[in-house]
Amino acid sequence: MRSNRRFDVVRLAAICGSAVALLAVVALGAWLAIGSVAAFRHEGLSFLTANDWGYRQESFGAAAMLYGTAVVSLVALVVAAPIGVGTAIFASEICTRRVRLAIKMLVEILAGVPSVVYGLLGVLFLRDWLYVLFERLGIDALSGDTLLTAGLLLAVMILPTVATLADDALQSVPSRVREASRGLGLTRAEATLFVILPQALPSIAGALLLGLGRALGETIAVFLVVGRADNLLPENLASWPPLVDAGQTITSKLGGAETNIAVGDPLHSSAIVALAAILFGAVLIVTITAEALRARAAKVMGR
Repeated sequence: MRSNRRFDVVRLAAICGSAVALLAVVALGAWLAIGSVAAFRHEGLSFLTANDWGYRQESFGAAAMLYGTAVVSLVALVVAAPIGVGTAIFASEICTRRVRLAIKMLVEILAGVPSVVYGLLGVLFLRDWLYVLFERLGIDALSGDTLLTAGLLLAVMILPTVATLADDALQSVPSRVREASRGLGLTRAEATLFVILPQALPSIAGALLLGLGRALGETIAVFLVVGRADNLLPENLASWPPLVDAGQTITSKLGGAETNIAVGDPLHSSAIVALAAILFGAVLIVTITAEALRARAAKVMGR
């Protein structure tokens, strides 16, 4: 009887905690949606497509910030994905247990470093290294504060997330699959590439999406190295030269002084809230998709 009561109490506490978290997310989403109405009413869809952000002129086109956010996050994911997944494969399938524990500990240490420390390292080292590299390659860059710098710094920051979750995905593949693969005569490399990785692929995709969600929401580190230049939207969105120019992301705008300047101006405040709403929606969609992929993979593994 005591065991059942204890179980009921724990279950009730878990349900209450989940309900509070859900209500908080719903309330935040509702507040952001209501607060952004004035900006969208004033600008319409041009809030998303125009490139004319200037609060003194009451012009709020966020296209350059959306572009900067997408580019920085994409660079981070492209760089972190192969390194993180490769680290997970090595830790899960190749190295000894002792080496695996050392790798896991190192990854967890990297995950625990505050973002402002990464930002400081980016300011002190990364942007100078990249500026020297640009000069040697003959690339005309005004400084090392660029979208590429922010993307590479974010890649380092999301690497622990990708590596840890990809390792968990590989570990979730049942050991019987490995044994059956080796029993059929496959080498360790063949079993990893053609059997284990395909089994873990949905969970790995979820890990990459969660890394993307981390990249989308990072503020301080990006703020310090991205250059924070408004209205720099290239004519060709797929071209590479804008990578070596300064830019602006949603998070660097929200983390800057303009958030304080907007206080007292209803339209300007609404535009800032609209940026936050877009970011909130993007992170929410990415996170839900990632968790759905991981849950589906776990269900398949359990069969």
